[in-house]
Amino acid sequence: MNALGEKISQWWQLLVAFREKQIRKREEQIYHPFRVMVYKEIADHVRSWRFLIMGALILLTCMGSLYTAVQAMTSQSDQAASATSPGFFFLQLFTSSNGTLPPFHAFVAFLGPLLGISLGFDAINSEQHGRTLARIMAQPIHRDDIINAKFVAALVVISVMFFALTFLVMGTGLLVIGIPPTPGEFLRVVCYFLITVIYVAFWLNLSILFSVLFRQAATSAMMSIAVWLFFTVFFQIILNLISSAIVPSPDMAPADQVIRAQHLVMNLSRLSPGQLFSDITTVLLRPTIRTFGPLTLSQVVGAIPNPLPLGQSLLIVWPQITGLVAVTSVCFALSYVSFMRREIR
Repeated sequence: MNALGEKISQWWQLLVAFREKQIRKREEQIYHPFRVMVYKEIADHVRSWRFLIMGALILLTCMGSLYTAVQAMTSQSDQAASATSPGFFFLQLFTSSNGTLPPFHAFVAFLGPLLGISLGFDAINSEQHGRTLARIMAQPIHRDDIINAKFVAALVVISVMFFALTFLVMGTGLLVIGIPPTPGEFLRVVCYFLITVIYVAFWLNLSILFSVLFRQAATSAMMSIAVWLFFTVFFQIILNLISSAIVPSPDMAPADQVIRAQHLVMNLSRLSPGQLFSDITTVLLRPTIRTFGPLTLSQVVGAIPNPLPLGQSLLIVWPQITGLVAVTSVCFALSYVSFMRREIR
């Protein structure tokens, strides 16, 4: 017994010495300034009330949509349960609803931009208004580390939040319906998660751009919300007016004219980032969708109504994915150039 006690004591001393060595090594380690700023921005975001409020709002609404989706899937009389192929039953957690609440992807498309705007509308002008930007620039750091750190920190917060939310929905649905996702469904959900992060990153970059251009945080917030409201509400109204002007009476107009007008309105609607995101998520989460827009009888005849593989679905929405990535990159490039050329004194 004494020998066993001595061995335990020796092992404990070795463990304590190893722990102390690791602590000293961590204290002596010098972190890169960019890494320190990213950690600081992440801590500020996580502790802020606006992030907690937006996170709680998105969590509650998405849990409500999950509840309605489960009801729709378990109810045999609900027509929403037949929206996707029976082979992709698990995807109905993100697309189905019993009519009381919108589905999961609709809530994400509506509330995601608000999360991105709330994390970036005062990224730069708040530092300048608080007279801390000049103090930061007086340190031996690169100027672009500031805006890069703010973008990366907000993007990490957004990614972690939607990663947890997406897999929370999957885990809850797995416990409720008892059907695990197939590999194809899991890959589609992963692609949907990545597209969601890119879509919210666009609104984050747009709000950061306005925070660089305007000195007041309230002005940049109002501009970001105004752009979001324009594309969410008023842009569709403008498209409806254009469609009515081209084809005043669709019932009496020739079929070719109606189809051309619909294609024109559809192409114009893709100027909206929300429409691009909606097209991508619709095709990814509904494998039976094979195309957008109206189809003629000759195109429908002979078509086999089978669900598409993931590769073919990505090919259908590849222009939308490219456009969404492009506008996100352009917004970040504009904010980067504007900040690098801005007077900070």
